[in-house]
Amino acid sequence: MLSRRGVLAALACLVSLTAAAAAEKPFSPEAFAAAQGAGKSVIVHVYAPWCPTCRAQEPIVQKLEADPKFAGVEAFRVDFDSQKEALKALKANRQSTIIVFKGDKEVGRSLGETNPKAIADLLDKAL
Repeated sequence: MLSRRGVLAALACLVSLTAAAAAEKPFSPEAFAAAQGAGKSVIVHVYAPWCPTCRAQEPIVQKLEADPKFAGVEAFRVDFDSQKEALKALKANRQSTIIVFKGDKEVGRSLGETNPKAIADLLDKAL
């Protein structure tokens, strides 16, 4: 039987995961262009559900994107299997690619990175 403290901890984790999952929006060229046009920082995660590296990155990226310091940053997920035009426009040839923009300028990119510190350092370039 779970204690009251255990139940509260489980609920806190659930709320945290829900907030993190909501951080990334599906990529659309229009939303991406609007964010860049507004001068916002943007994080793009090229993801494939069958990719073990993408699945390893996902909780790290979501946890970081849920941090309040990223509140003004737009985060998009590009589906590697179905969004080939977006991949071409972003010059992303592989799944598990993370790209960071400040406005319309790319300021960082990683391919296949799963080290939490390295991903945090990359995403911090959006700030």
